Amino acid sequence: MPYKVYFLSLGCAKNQVNCEQMMSLVQAAGHEIVPDPAGADAAVVNTCGFLASACEEAIDSILHLAELKRAGTLKKILVTGCMAQRYKADVLAELPEIDGILGTGSYSDIAAAISEVMELDLRPCHLGNIHTAPQNGPRILSTPPWYAYLRIAEGCDNHCAYCVIPSLRGRYRSRPMGELLDEAAELAAAGVKELLVIAQDITRYGTDLNGKHQLAALLRELAKLDFHWIRLHYLYPDEITEELIDTIAAQPKILPYLDIPIQHCNDSILKSMNRRDTKESIRRLFRTLRERIPGLVLRTSLIAGLPGEGEAEFEELCAFLREQKIERAGVFPFSPEEGTRAAQMDHADAEEAARRADIAVDVQSDIIDEYNASILGEEREVLCEGFDGQAQMFYGRSYAESPEIDGRIYFTAEEAPEPGDFVAVRLTGVMDGELTGERLE
Repeated sequence: MPYKVYFLSLGCAKNQVNCEQMMSLVQAAGHEIVPDPAGADAAVVNTCGFLASACEEAIDSILHLAELKRAGTLKKILVTGCMAQRYKADVLAELPEIDGILGTGSYSDIAAAISEVMELDLRPCHLGNIHTAPQNGPRILSTPPWYAYLRIAEGCDNHCAYCVIPSLRGRYRSRPMGELLDEAAELAAAGVKELLVIAQDITRYGTDLNGKHQLAALLRELAKLDFHWIRLHYLYPDEITEELIDTIAAQPKILPYLDIPIQHCNDSILKSMNRRDTKESIRRLFRTLRERIPGLVLRTSLIAGLPGEGEAEFEELCAFLREQKIERAGVFPFSPEEGTRAAQMDHADAEEAARRADIAVDVQSDIIDEYNASILGEEREVLCEGFDGQAQMFYGRSYAESPEIDGRIYFTAEEAPEPGDFVAVRLTGVMDGELTGERLE
């Protein structure tokens, strides 16, 4: 019997890809994907479990759906993803509203789980092997039609002291290049113009297959396909090879926008967190990248309040930010996650970590303001994504803005572009921290 199934995906883009695969499996089983949980037979919440705050968001979403269930407008709730994997016993015991769970090793069981809850009135608990779970399969894209994600690997072998990802996603597994190129060709044929290459660590791609870094070779093949932009998330500093730098610099489709999470710059903190970098190696890498990739925009992630960080170490981090003028940065207060080594180390309390994160955000805001001011008058190629009725302006992104995590460029146009069009925009000003401009007709 066909059922109406609603999907909600939380957390990162890698999680979103899993949700897109589950939607395809459910549709292939004859069910209907619906955009609203009210009136659905089953709701699937694909959770993030990376941080306690992400788990809280997931629980709030589940409880909201539970209200619909009590009201009789939703029949069943299934919970999938990282929180289900991390807290499997607690989720089932403490949230009786949930009708079943699937861990990160069991996404492919989604159609079977829907049958179990709807037809057999079971409470399924699918917890497959996280190290061998299949990564491929058709997807129903949940992004706008002009961009899509290509996840090239699963899992992580870095084992940073503050991170639970290896225990949730398993060891690092690269997908075969041929399989990736086939999937990418399908995305290009479907009209995708911006391909975002993602994994927990894309720089390690291929090393588990034959011991060799293969990201550069993969990117050269992807650049032959009919994409306009290829964007890269996330690159680990110590795995960036000379070949990769040369490939990024030589391929016009590969955007000079690199997301390189460094987390901190203090050598003692980096070592205790099992990072393989030093302040000087990061400084040297950034200098090399800026010298060899014209127009480069860097994005990074930083954690304030890590174990070992006092006022001196925190000021060192802020000074490093000011020195390097990293254009984009996500700053997060340290979260002592259960099951990690960092949680057992002495660290700043939550209030102090949040205070430091706020200060680092202010430092970063000044850097962004300085960067925005420095590019006024430039012409940028902008991917139009819509029209803002309140501002009465179109909006979109240039190569310097990644979807969902960076800002927008607002612009006027005498001739209205369609969403998904690339247009030339002269940058003329700043509005609430966002760049503004005018379309060049």
